[in-house]
Amino acid sequence: MHAIPHLRPVGLAEHRPGFYLTPWPDLTRVERRTAGCLTAATAASVPVLRRFARGMAARWGLPAGIDDSLLLVVSELVGNAVRHSGGPDVALLLSAGHSTLAVEVTDNGRWRPHVGRPRHDDLACGGRGLDIVAACALRCTVHTRPNGTRIVAELSLGA
Repeated sequence: MHAIPHLRPVGLAEHRPGFYLTPWPDLTRVERRTAGCLTAATAASVPVLRRFARGMAARWGLPAGIDDSLLLVVSELVGNAVRHSGGPDVALLLSAGHSTLAVEVTDNGRWRPHVGRPRHDDLACGGRGLDIVAACALRCTVHTRPNGTRIVAELSLGA
């Protein structure tokens, strides 16, 4: 990954003491695998976090069929956080179990409405990101707080 000064991955859970890696899908020693990345909330963070997610999926040996859904969900959720939160950074947390992959995106901003043309018909662009995420996910939950938003989408690993 190219070094981008304002985008810096931090705190991979796999590097913590006491975290044991096991080959996928043998999860006898570890129930879930978790990794996270924190970046500045800029447009450049979307492809950085997409690459991070793809890399972790490959490292964990997740089924190849998850890749398209994972990248789409990460793009939509991170893009929404960058576009609408107004917060300084955005965090991506991936958590893989035997049969599901949780994709969690958290920001610490307040909702900013998108300034643009009002939507007058069903053909208008935009405003469908969470519908797309919900179509890819088993479950999608939005948790709003005064100091930010946390969205969790759970994807099936087909196990």
